[in-house]
Amino acid sequence: MTLPQPTDQPGPTARIREALHSAAGQGLDGWLLYDFQGLNPQAQRVLGLPAEAHLTRRFFVWVPREGRATVLHNHIEGGTWRRITAGWDADYRAFGSHTELDTLLADVVGGRVVAMEYSPLGAVPYVSRVDAGTLERVQAAGAEVRSSADLLQTFLRWSEEDLAAHRRAAAVLMEAKDAAFKLLHERLQAGEPVTELDAQAVIHARIEAAGMHWGHAVNVSFGAGAADPHYQPGGDVNAALQPGQCVLIDLWCAEAGRPYSDVTWVGYAGEPTAEYLDAWQAVRGARDAAVELLSDQWPQVQGWQADRRSREAMGERWVPHFLHRLGHDLGSDTPGSGLHGAGANLDDYETQDTRQLTPGLAVTIEPGVYPRERGFGIRSEINLYLAETGPEITTDVQREPFRLGGPEHWNEVRARAYGLSTAD
Repeated sequence: MTLPQPTDQPGPTARIREALHSAAGQGLDGWLLYDFQGLNPQAQRVLGLPAEAHLTRRFFVWVPREGRATVLHNHIEGGTWRRITAGWDADYRAFGSHTELDTLLADVVGGRVVAMEYSPLGAVPYVSRVDAGTLERVQAAGAEVRSSADLLQTFLRWSEEDLAAHRRAAAVLMEAKDAAFKLLHERLQAGEPVTELDAQAVIHARIEAAGMHWGHAVNVSFGAGAADPHYQPGGDVNAALQPGQCVLIDLWCAEAGRPYSDVTWVGYAGEPTAEYLDAWQAVRGARDAAVELLSDQWPQVQGWQADRRSREAMGERWVPHFLHRLGHDLGSDTPGSGLHGAGANLDDYETQDTRQLTPGLAVTIEPGVYPRERGFGIRSEINLYLAETGPEITTDVQREPFRLGGPEHWNEVRARAYGLSTAD
C-alpha cells in the first residue's frame, strides 16, 4: 500500500475543523464520519482515504470542533489505519466486540451534537448514506445527530483547474452537438436515412478525439423517444428520423478526474408545429426564470427556490408534463461522484432541497416537458457555475429549436438556434 505523501495542503482533520467553524457548522460539536465497505462514499471522500485501503470492518472518525480527532477502528485494522492516516492529528481507539464499540461511542460522542451523512426522511439521497441501525446506535450512545448536508458541500468545491477543465468539456460538447445536428440536417436535405445511433456516433467521436469520455452513452432521441427523459438508443432501439419528428440530444463529458459538463439541445425535422413551439417557449421561459432568480437572490438562495420559480414560469398548460427536478449538482469523474454530484440540487419536486447553494460548485438548469401522447419531448439544459460574485453560465444557450432538413444552409440553421444573425 502506498503511504500518504507529504503535502503543503492541510490534512482532512484540519479541513473538517475549518468547515465546523464556518456557517455550515453552527450548533455542531463535531462531525462523526462512518463507513462500512463503501456504503458511505462521502466519508471516504472527506477523509481522503486511498481507494486501495483494505478496510473490511466498520469505522468511525470523530472530528470535534476543537481538539484532536479520534479514529474508532476494529482491533485487526489498527495497523492499516495508522498507515493510511500518517500525518493526521488523531488518536486511535480500538474495539473488538459490539459492546466495546458502544462504550467507545458513548465516551466519544455522548452528550454531543454531531453531524453525520443523514438526511431527515431521506430527503436528500446523495447525503443519506448512514444506515438507520447505525444512526440508532449513535443516538443510543447519547448523541444528537444532525445532517452533514451543508458541511459536505464545502468539500466538493471546485479548484481553478476544475473550472478550467469544465469549460474545456463544455466547449467539446458544443462542437459535438453542432456536428450531430448538422449531420441530421444534411441527411434530411439529401433524402438519406439517418438514425439515432448515427448521430450518437458523431458525438462520441468528437468527445474521444478531445481525450475526454462520457461515462455512459449519450442520449439521442427522435419523436416519442424524446418523451422518455432517460431514453438511450442501442441494440434494437435505434429510430430513423422522419419529417415531422422532434429531436432531443442530451450529452455530457469530462476530463479524467475533473468535473463534467452536461447539456441538452433540441431540434425538429421540418417546420415545428404550433403546439411544439408553444411547449418550447414554456421550457425556455422556465429556464430563463430560474437563471434570473439565482442571479437576483445570490448568494441567499436554496436549491428548491429555483425549481419552484421555474415551474411557476412554465405555466399551467405544460407544467404537468415537467416530470423531474429542475437541475442537479454537477459531479466529477472521481470515485464516489459522477455526473450527478452530491451538492445541492435545484429541486422542489422529487425532494425539497433546502441546502444553501454553495460558491465553488456548479449546477444544471434543465426544465423539460414530456407529453408522450403528443409524440414529443423538449428539454433545454445549461450549466451554471456558482462563483463568489454570482452565477455564471458556462455553456451556450439555445434560443430556438434547430429547424432541420429545410432549404437553408447549415450556418443559417445554426445561427437561428443560437439567436444570431448569419453574419455573427
